[in-house]
Amino acid sequence: MPGGAVPGGPAGPPPDGTARLAAAGVPTAVLGPLLAEQGHHLVFATVSGAHLYGFPSRDSDIDLRGAHLLPVRDLIGLEEAEETRSRMAVRDGTELDLVTHDLRKFARLMLRRNGYVLEQLLSPLVVRTSPVHTELAALAPGAVTRHHAHHYRGFAATQWRLFGKTGELKPLLYTFRALLTGIHLMRSGEVVAHLPTLADRVPEAPARLGELIAAKAEAEHGAAGDAARGAEADVEALHAVLDEAQAASRLADAPTVHPAVHDLVVRARLDRG
Repeated sequence: MPGGAVPGGPAGPPPDGTARLAAAGVPTAVLGPLLAEQGHHLVFATVSGAHLYGFPSRDSDIDLRGAHLLPVRDLIGLEEAEETRSRMAVRDGTELDLVTHDLRKFARLMLRRNGYVLEQLLSPLVVRTSPVHTELAALAPGAVTRHHAHHYRGFAATQWRLFGKTGELKPLLYTFRALLTGIHLMRSGEVVAHLPTLADRVPEAPARLGELIAAKAEAEHGAAGDAARGAEADVEALHAVLDEAQAASRLADAPTVHPAVHDLVVRARLDRG
């Protein structure tokens, strides 16, 4: 609905959303109170982190990410607006972490080489949605560039260093996930953060991934142990594949949807008043 009004307020998950959340191991009953405490009009909230990546543990926390919409008066006065809002809570023994950005800040991040916000925007684990969320997600492919490879390369390097310090499965799986997401994105233009899916779609994915995912299901901070033997060679190989995929990518060098995203942010803000 470009150029038109932005009707309606936030709604619950889409028709298949509750089933997807349950299949991913997300206890939906504990999410509502935390979202209510957020305080601003929610554009969307989705599940990120290990549940999105396809390797949650029995004791994993739930990472909720999204965007909120500040009223115009909060942005035109002398006080600094609360563009990023964070809330943490424990509900029924589950740790919840909610972080949302004002829509303008979220849109600016989206138009940079920021894979995080694209994953959050396009996460299939939808807890709250709205027409603005739907329209922004439809614009997301035009925000993807070949330079997003830098984001995934850097994230993988950070997680690999963390693995070297801790020896835990979690940063090792995060390393593989980042590299495979980047490779698949460079080749297809599709943002996929789910590691089991990436293992099927990227031919160079290490055969060890299924074993590592199964091992992490037992504990969030479990040691990799013998299962990680040879991982350094796999990581080096995937870095080379990502380099090659970026060099061969037909993705644009810059976002093509800046005017449309700007228009959406303005319309959404004015609609809220």
